[in-house]
Amino acid sequence: MAGSIPKIGHNSGRVDEPGKSWRRHVWAKARRDLMPNLPIEVIRRRVARAKELGLPYKTYAGLRAASGDDLIGFMFSSNALDLLRAADSVPAAKVAKLDALRDAKTVGLAISPIAPEHLTPPLQSAYAAPDLLAPWAQTRAALRTVFAQTGHPASRFVLVCNSDLEREWVQAGRMAGTLPAADYFAPAQ
Repeated sequence: MAGSIPKIGHNSGRVDEPGKSWRRHVWAKARRDLMPNLPIEVIRRRVARAKELGLPYKTYAGLRAASGDDLIGFMFSSNALDLLRAADSVPAAKVAKLDALRDAKTVGLAISPIAPEHLTPPLQSAYAAPDLLAPWAQTRAALRTVFAQTGHPASRFVLVCNSDLEREWVQAGRMAGTLPAADYFAPAQ
């Protein structure tokens, strides 16, 4: 019997009390009002930009909305490029995806023992990554230095990475967002 009692604050998807249709109407209106009415030319340009970046439009729009800025490029961890040892090389399929990027900056963060010069090419520039276990303030300072050297704001870059420790760089560096390497480098559908 106790298993059939819903948790407080959970309606199990059923709302049968009076006013259900009004609440549905109000929520639908609020959602419509929240969404901007963009001119078709703006939408077309954004769809084209998503394609240039090799992203699905929905992903691009979400990242753009979260940061408030248009995206200009990607920051790749050496792990995301499958570089774990100095003798490793970036797989050909990943190089091909990077080469296909148009009008996008590609920046690398080399995690020790990988040296930044091991990431260029295929990336345009590379820097030493913050220590994965560094304190927050040290990580933030390291990322600020990297973005100062790139000459571009962090909010215009998406981090492509492999681990949860790397994902923390997004908040520390105030980047637009993060994408798992497996998703970013997945074959186009």
